[in-house]
Amino acid sequence: MRIALVTPYDYPYPGGVTEHIASLDRIFRRWGHDVWVLAASTRDEDELDHNVLKVGGGVVPLPTSGSVARISLSPRIYRRVKTILREKDFDIIHLHEPMMPVLPLVVLRHSRSINVGTFHAFRENGNPGYEYGRHLLQPFFDRLHARIAVSEAARDAVARYFPGPYTIVPNGIDYERFSDGIAPLPPYNDGRPTILFLGRLEKRKGFQYLLEAFAQVRLLVPDARLLVAGAYSKEDKEPFVLQARRDGIHGVHFIGYVPEDLKPRLFHSCDICCAPSTGFESFGIVLLEAMAAGRPLVASNIPGYRCVMTDEREGLLVEPEDPQALAAALIRLLRDPDLRARMGAMGRETARNFTWEKVAGQVLDLYTALLEENGVRPHDQ
Repeated sequence: MRIALVTPYDYPYPGGVTEHIASLDRIFRRWGHDVWVLAASTRDEDELDHNVLKVGGGVVPLPTSGSVARISLSPRIYRRVKTILREKDFDIIHLHEPMMPVLPLVVLRHSRSINVGTFHAFRENGNPGYEYGRHLLQPFFDRLHARIAVSEAARDAVARYFPGPYTIVPNGIDYERFSDGIAPLPPYNDGRPTILFLGRLEKRKGFQYLLEAFAQVRLLVPDARLLVAGAYSKEDKEPFVLQARRDGIHGVHFIGYVPEDLKPRLFHSCDICCAPSTGFESFGIVLLEAMAAGRPLVASNIPGYRCVMTDEREGLLVEPEDPQALAAALIRLLRDPDLRARMGAMGRETARNFTWEKVAGQVLDLYTALLEENGVRPHDQ
């Protein structure tokens, strides 16, 4: 079948939605489908994969869900979308964050295909954009033939404004990439007790609480090390570098962005993966990747994390914004290698349920059912 995967976000700038779309794109094409990605991008077209159709440049930052969304507001989107939809005649148009401006809404306005929407985001305190814009957005929502949410938390967050049936299809991971037999990254292969934080240095990621907790960890595990990896800038890390220097917190390594091909080695460089987010997480992809690598977790007790892990099974859940609780959990695991090994093994088993092949299969089954229900014959049949 001919499939369009639509994202409002700068593609392929690192992010959860981008990785989700890239994974579906890869697997659907492997299975013989004709797949196209429609996205805004700050890259030139000749830098993008051949099946990525750039729809809008001039990306601007838009604060949303405790993060910053990089979207395009280009007036050229309207005409470009009409041309693409007419020329490609997609069987399925799968829009990720379909209520985000501007690209998904323009696509929905002009689509004559079967439209599927996936909702990724979660806000514990509600979504002001949905709250004040629901009457304007409702006609676009009604053009979706099916709605997917990546977790119960994501479903509940959108259903309070746009009720209706939703199918839960989780995010996935490339399980085999993170399996055993992977060498740690030098110089972090020296056997020192190592904690990994992987993510942006946004307030919602809770790194400030982990840094406070790590100061307490060092008092009892003086050779402990904290690796801080992610797509953050020098300006993002500067306050934490100064804080660590001011408070005499040693053993903190800001290593920055780690390419996807090195990420498995990064996980195998640590003893514990810590995710201290304060909220706004619909799903724990980083948690799943750490679990696939056999690493135990210390994570915040929030809905988006509880959907992938259980306290005292794959790791330890602690209340958000509590450095003392974080420190206690980290110290407990660092001091108990048997517990780390047991939780790591349980995590591997759990992560097997979230392979991208399984996720893509569920999505494709939904596409097939929708085409049959609507009497649409896909292009390859």
